[in-house]
Amino acid sequence: MAQQAGSSTYDFLNLTNSARVGALGGNQVGMNSKDVSLVFHNPANLSQDLHQSLVFNYVPYVSDIKMTYAGYAQKFDGIGTFGLSIHSLNYGTFDRADVDGNLNGTFSAAEYAINLSYSKVLSPKLRAGVSLKPIISNLEQYNSFGLAADIGLLYHSENQLFSAGITLKNVGSQITTYNDTYEPLPTDLQIGLSKKLAHAPFRFSITAQDLFDWKMKYKVEDGNGEIIEDAGNSGGGFDQLMRHMIVGIELVPSDNFYVAVGYNHRRRQELGVSDKMSTSGYSWGFGFRVHKFHFAYGSARYHLAGSSNHFSISTQLSNFKR
Repeated sequence: MAQQAGSSTYDFLNLTNSARVGALGGNQVGMNSKDVSLVFHNPANLSQDLHQSLVFNYVPYVSDIKMTYAGYAQKFDGIGTFGLSIHSLNYGTFDRADVDGNLNGTFSAAEYAINLSYSKVLSPKLRAGVSLKPIISNLEQYNSFGLAADIGLLYHSENQLFSAGITLKNVGSQITTYNDTYEPLPTDLQIGLSKKLAHAPFRFSITAQDLFDWKMKYKVEDGNGEIIEDAGNSGGGFDQLMRHMIVGIELVPSDNFYVAVGYNHRRRQELGVSDKMSTSGYSWGFGFRVHKFHFAYGSARYHLAGSSNHFSISTQLSNFKR
């Protein structure tokens, strides 16, 4: 019963590492921006404007779990734009014990995904992108290797004020399993919209996710030992809809500074404590540019027990040649 949330393997592929996206609720696939971190969410974001862009993201996640991401983009005239990134999640070190509780050393666990991305301009307003992702997972003595792909499209208006994206994420399979038991990948269809106001420094973004699992139900055991097959969402139709939505708002007074807030309804409903919801599900952050480097911070509130913090630093190497 406790493992149903992990009905697919390699779920770390769904964890955002970007400070900006973390501040905007955890996922944004429809934004059109010169941010190489967005390629992780939609490979069609890999535009020519990201030529020689470099980013490093670091997330001290819950407990002693650490997440890192490093990415780079390179444009080749007449061919398209390529990207290379590494997304990793290190679960830390654990005590190894036998069934009687006797300690017998320690062990570690970590997962890695290498993202090989490519995008192509289809028209002045439309780009397509794809990411091929070899996946390596080492959990104590158990190892698994998989191969996944993301496929995305991104449309933007001529004045760059509106954009829309669609991504089919994590399509693939395990190549080798942990213990001769095959597990599916967390395949998902996501659609996003983003709109910047023409005469005010605000950008609004919304992403719909988990579209292959609309009801998002799971099984629980009641106090009498009976199994409830369709537990989970007990709200109405609007609550059901909002569990699929992530909403973000940015204040962007200039290209060198932004402040962002986000709301993740599913996170709030599933992780919030009913008698004290506090700010569960909300997130915030900011970013600023100093000389040729851009720094960003994002904080996402999951539960009363704690938040995740996201740190990003990025630059464009071509700027140093000027």
